[in-house]
Amino acid sequence: MIRITIRRKPDHSIESFSIEGHANYARHGEDIVCAGVSSVSVGTVNAIEALTGIELECKMKDGFLSGRVPRINQPDIEAKVQLLLESMIVSLHTIETSYDSYLQIEDN
Repeated sequence: MIRITIRRKPDHSIESFSIEGHANYARHGEDIVCAGVSSVSVGTVNAIEALTGIELECKMKDGFLSGRVPRINQPDIEAKVQLLLESMIVSLHTIETSYDSYLQIEDN
């Protein structure tokens, strides 16, 4: 199972996220759940850097991705980063709706 944890600050903005595990929906290389989660999460990290110039503090290895939002002193850029991260969560919940036996999201 893929476990996704979203950590929020007291103001409910996203502080960090971690994604770990494998869905085991299908064989390696054919697992659409893993592929979907990877595409959404890595695509979001790449979009944040490309569109805002902000590099999340990331760690990535087989079956694991974590990202932490650095301190951003520009409110407009912070808002864009948060919007992209919230969009990632919406996409992950969409996958969870169809494949809830393979994916668990904890958002707190």
